[in-house]
Amino acid sequence: MHSSDSVSKPSLLLTRHLPDAVEARAGRDYRATFNPQDTPLAGPELTARAAGMDGVLCAAGDRFDAATIAALPESVRIVATFSVGTDHIDLAAAQARGLVVTNTPDVLTDATADIAMLLMLGAARRASEGERMIRDGRWTGWTPTQLMGTHLGGKRLAILGMGRIGRAVAQRARAFGMSIHYFNRSRLAPELEQGATYHADAEELLAHADVLSFHWPATAETKHWLNAARIERLPQGAIVVNTARGTVVDDEALIAALRSGRIAAAGLDVFENEPNLNPAYRGLPNTFLLPHLGSATVETRNAMGFRALDNLDAFFAGQEPPDRVA
Repeated sequence: MHSSDSVSKPSLLLTRHLPDAVEARAGRDYRATFNPQDTPLAGPELTARAAGMDGVLCAAGDRFDAATIAALPESVRIVATFSVGTDHIDLAAAQARGLVVTNTPDVLTDATADIAMLLMLGAARRASEGERMIRDGRWTGWTPTQLMGTHLGGKRLAILGMGRIGRAVAQRARAFGMSIHYFNRSRLAPELEQGATYHADAEELLAHADVLSFHWPATAETKHWLNAARIERLPQGAIVVNTARGTVVDDEALIAALRSGRIAAAGLDVFENEPNLNPAYRGLPNTFLLPHLGSATVETRNAMGFRALDNLDAFFAGQEPPDRVA
């Protein structure tokens, strides 16, 4: 990998502008083509840029659908995505073509769990309303009943998906005095469960959700899972938090419930069709909204890039990439 003979280095397309340390390593070890303007690539433009490339380092939001994968140059043998999620890549089409796909698990667990807690606290304590009051010059001083929110201590946190991130959120929430309930495809071992209450049925879990936090992948089964009927199963005044994927929420149903007060507040870091989120969210005072910041720390984004490059290094060295998903 570290040969000074550039001819022996594999060629690599980076579809987006990645952190400096990541691009420096890519430039050292590969004949790398960068995207300094960070212009999103799609369809024919993406496949044209991939001409003559041995590998592609892509990111969430780069659509590798069946048509794009079919149109990729024959030279491209691996796509490493700068993300844990792979819903932007048609894995079946990749496998059919013999294209190796890798992702970046583990490294963004803590950063995403921190954002879930920020959303939970921000939504519960009406932080967005308070901040806007200060910025708009409308704050006239402390009052006994100003912006009274919800105390998280003693509340039940219901986690949908108790993987690495779900468990990291549970660990943090315990420090706030919350009790943990969860649904997962299979029950965790006691040492991972840490006293949390397992629910074999996700629908049944909803009745125990003073706060509901999503940690599910985007799949056909999870699309618009939180709909009007399921919202009705939540306790009155529940709080909804989503750091997973925007598609797990039926926006119209959640917006209606936020307007009526059926749901007290929502903390959202991800949205369907982002960045073109449903504009009604912006007008609701009881939403705490972030622009997909889950993994956005210098340390985490560097680690994600290095993990993607580790997978590429292994592949081009003739080894099995550690994070292969297709």
